[in-house]
Amino acid sequence: MPTPTKRIGVLTGGGDCPGLNAVIRAVAKSAIFDHGWEVMGIEDGFLGLIEDRLRPLAPCDVSGILTLGGTILGASNKADPARFPVGYNADGEPVFENRTQECLDTLARHDLDTIVVIGGDGTMTCANNFVEHGVNFVGVPKTIDNDLVGTDITFGFSTAVQTATEAIDRLHTTAMSHHRVMIVEVMGRNAGWIALHAGVASGSDVILLPEIEYDLATINDFVIERAKYGRRFSLICISEGAKPKGGKQVVNKIDPTSPDPIRLGGIGDQLAIDIERCTDIETRAVTLGHVIRGGSPVAADRVMATEFGHKAIELIADGETNRLVVVQGGVVTHAPLMASADKQRLVPLGDPTIAAARAVGTCFGDIPAHLPAPPHAGCKTTGACH
Repeated sequence: MPTPTKRIGVLTGGGDCPGLNAVIRAVAKSAIFDHGWEVMGIEDGFLGLIEDRLRPLAPCDVSGILTLGGTILGASNKADPARFPVGYNADGEPVFENRTQECLDTLARHDLDTIVVIGGDGTMTCANNFVEHGVNFVGVPKTIDNDLVGTDITFGFSTAVQTATEAIDRLHTTAMSHHRVMIVEVMGRNAGWIALHAGVASGSDVILLPEIEYDLATINDFVIERAKYGRRFSLICISEGAKPKGGKQVVNKIDPTSPDPIRLGGIGDQLAIDIERCTDIETRAVTLGHVIRGGSPVAADRVMATEFGHKAIELIADGETNRLVVVQGGVVTHAPLMASADKQRLVPLGDPTIAAARAVGTCFGDIPAHLPAPPHAGCKTTGACH
């Protein structure tokens, strides 16, 4: 039975991510071409609903954006309508107001039937607040951190790993030339997926994850022994949420106006100071930060984002709202909208990628790792043989 004519909205919440535009493109074109629906783009996430900033999306508006990073609609990670920051009181504390009703008025004014919401756990929590008011949503999971519960992978992750890997590859030669320890800090919050995969892909000697507390002495011994065996440099890939045994995560900033108020960052710099002080080996740290959020999505993310956007429209057409598009067992399917809200999917200690990395001599900072063999008598290289 053909589906009735609808007018749907689409918004991108939270931080930016490679592949967002690919989803917007797939949502708009699938809705228009396959079903004849109208599509409204909501600007700057839920802020667009609060301020009534929507615009029609025609096929020409979303053509040519598949390869673009970022989002043509804009995004906001501070616009939770149920807890919207409006200023500060006399004590310097933020003041919040509930702007849910303004959003409901905007939805009614534009006669929107369903909203496709693209975002992470915080965005899905915002959406769920509206479900309780009778608003229909279909969620598309987005995060470079790959830490959403309910889906095996999120778009944006592969691009972030590729960008981080290329950066570490470039640092490999400078580390080798100057016989340094080079530390590369990557994003990930409390999940080490980016550090793990970029570390393995780049051949990093040490990978430090939030899920595995590291022992500084173990790392120091490892880089010293590598130098003794002829490997006079070491590459360390560390997640921003990593911490030493018995220690705390390094907090870069606390922003009480944000749904995710604690911003991690700085552990790479701290570790560089610790290693150089203890080993007397020159150590440098590089923080990639938002670099890995930007740029054109890799092919895998373009394909996944397109499949996700199309699936979202098919769910709406089938009357399956308040669902989340996910990948499970390699198949694009769906789960309850709240499957990922306020939850984080961490790297399990038994993850096969960790096991494979340990087998090839990667140190995770918790136990001694295999060391490279010393150069044999006939070796003509300056480093150790493998």
